[in-house]
This record gives sequence, C-alpha cells and structure tokens, in this order.
Amino acid sequence: MIISPANRAAQVEEYYFSRNNRRLDAMRKSGVDVINLGIGSPDMPPADSVVKTLAEAAALPNVHGYQPYTGIPQLRQGYAEWYQKWYGVSLDPDHEILPLIGSKEGIMHIMMAFINEGDGVLVPDPGYPTYSSVAKLVGAKTQTYKLYEHLGWQPDFDELEKMDLDGVKIMWTNYSNMPTGAPATTELYQRLVDFGRRHGILICNDNPYSFILNENPLSILSIEGAKDVCIELNSMSKAHNMAGWRFGMAASNPEIIATVLRVKSNMDSGVFRPMQLAAAEALKLDKRWFSALNAEYRERQKYAFAIMDALRCKYNPAQGGLFVWAKVEDKWESAEAQSDDILRQTGVFITPGFIFGSQGRRFLRISLCAKIPVFEEALKRIKEMK
Repeated sequence: MIISPANRAAQVEEYYFSRNNRRLDAMRKSGVDVINLGIGSPDMPPADSVVKTLAEAAALPNVHGYQPYTGIPQLRQGYAEWYQKWYGVSLDPDHEILPLIGSKEGIMHIMMAFINEGDGVLVPDPGYPTYSSVAKLVGAKTQTYKLYEHLGWQPDFDELEKMDLDGVKIMWTNYSNMPTGAPATTELYQRLVDFGRRHGILICNDNPYSFILNENPLSILSIEGAKDVCIELNSMSKAHNMAGWRFGMAASNPEIIATVLRVKSNMDSGVFRPMQLAAAEALKLDKRWFSALNAEYRERQKYAFAIMDALRCKYNPAQGGLFVWAKVEDKWESAEAQSDDILRQTGVFITPGFIFGSQGRRFLRISLCAKIPVFEEALKRIKEMK
C-alpha cells in the first residue's frame, strides 16, 4: 500500500460478523451446507401496510429530492406517539427526537458530538462490540464495566462507584440486553439515572430489543429527570422487521439532540421520503402486530433451547430478545472452542460469546432469525454429533 492509513484505522478490527461471513462463504463454496445461526437480521417482512405505503409514495413524482436533516414531521410525530403509547414517555417531536439511519449510526454521532480525544467512555462487558470500536475511532479512553450473571446481567453499582471516573463523559447501556436477553427494570434505570447525575456522565441507553419476547417495554426516559442526563437510541430493525430499511432514532432533551444534529447534518442528506412515510405507518402498528411477531419468535426460541439442551448448555428460560444466550459445559476450554467444533462437525454456526467481552467467554449465542425448518435441520445435525 502506497498511502498509509489513518492511525485510527489501526485501532479497530473489521467487524467480527463481516470476517466470519467470508469464512462461511468459503465453506459453502467448498460444498458445505452451512446453517448460520449467528447474526440477528430479521428474516420476516414488514407489515403489508408498510410496504404498500412505500410503493404508493415512491410512484409520486415529487418525492425524490433531498429530505430534512431532522426527518419529515410525520416521522418525528410518529416516533413521539410511539413513545407515548408504549413507554409512557412524552417527547417533543420538533426538539427531542432525531431520526437516524439506524441506531448504529447514532452510536458514532453521539461519540463524535460529545467525546474529545482522551475522554473516558464506559462500555459494558458483555456488550455490543460497536460501543468499544467507535470509542477507539474517536480517540476515547475506553473502560469496560462488568455485567454479572448472578445479578441478572446488571452491573455491580458498588464496583462502578470504585472505578476511576475522572474524565468519563459517556456510559453505554443496553437494555433489553444484547447478548444476554436480560430485561430492563425500573429500579435499574433509576440507579443508572442517579449514577449519571451524580458523576456528570451522559447515560446512553441502546434500546432496540424492548419489544421482542417482552410484554413490558421500558424506556430509561420514563424515569424522572432522565432527559437531563440520558439519551436513548431506538430502532425499527428488530420489532418492525425493517433492518435493511435503516431506521432508528435518538431521544433526549433539546440541547443534547441539537448537539448530535450538528454532527449528523454533516454526515447524510436524509432518507428517501417514501421510506420515511412507510416508517411512520409502521409506528402505528398495534398490539396484534407485536403479539404475532413474538408468537413466531417463541416457537423459534423453543428450538434454540432444544439445541442448547443437546449441547448440554445452561440458560435462563425467562430471557427475551432476539437471541438465546447459554453457558457451555466446564469441559470446554471456551465457548469459541465449542463453536468451532460444532461448525466443523455439522456446518452449523453458533456465535461464541467472547466477541462481546471477557464475560462472554464461556457463552454461546443463537439468533432467532431463521425459519423453523432451518432450526429443525440444525437440531438434527447437532443431535448426531460425536
């Protein structure tokens, strides 16, 4: 290479699932019938009314130009009504909501808006790898805080208080939790808001899984005073089957949203208007939609549990979200070793938990984003393992 890359590029690796997809593709080319139970990309379509809205709007002659950086009013209003209906949270659609091209984009925008080089960022272990990757890209000083199985995959707040918090500006949280499936609780959110307030830390709650296998969606913004020290990301990828559409949002007080907008408005020029109209339509879906979605995921979860049983893994049957998280037997050096063994023997890929942090080293994660016949075949192969 003649042109040397930026130093920041050396701080991060290619995303694990991007690398792993090449490995699985190579296996397929060699003749292996690979079953991928790894990444959580919903395989079901959006509601018919959503697709119809997109198709009808896209046929109009006057919808193909640049769109507002803050999203169209119908979409912001849709997010506001969605938050009020499901979370009991009142948001000003003009000043407290910022539509995003997926919540993953929001992680970068928030870090760029608030972090100077050398500032501290707290990231959970286990947790979404992008929190750490983006922290490195913006030159932050990353500190991991552990989530504990015996605490329901919540942090030990006494341990948090003993950490060196000097210079820490952001703390990432993710409930309902990925990868563990642990639900949010009002008490947890209260403690996080209190922690952020006392230490002057912006609590960033990533909340895309709250509707999946969960009867009581919660938002951290429902806690009194949360808007003062919190920003919440949400997404339509999981609960509305719109992952490829790239729709997310951030919500907080007007000052925080305005700060994030200064970064975002320099990064994109809005989303295709018909897609925004369709997303607004999706936000109107009622309980019947979520009930049907979760009925399907419950059936899939039964097969994922059966696979974990066949592997003699231990798990919490009350977990929610889009994955099943389970602990491997002591005989295995690590979950990665068992994952590799499963793939070698059966062609079934199950995500090893080490990619989410050291606390996940002995855990496997199965995605529920596969049809029942795929789970049946995966279970059959695993039961036939030596």
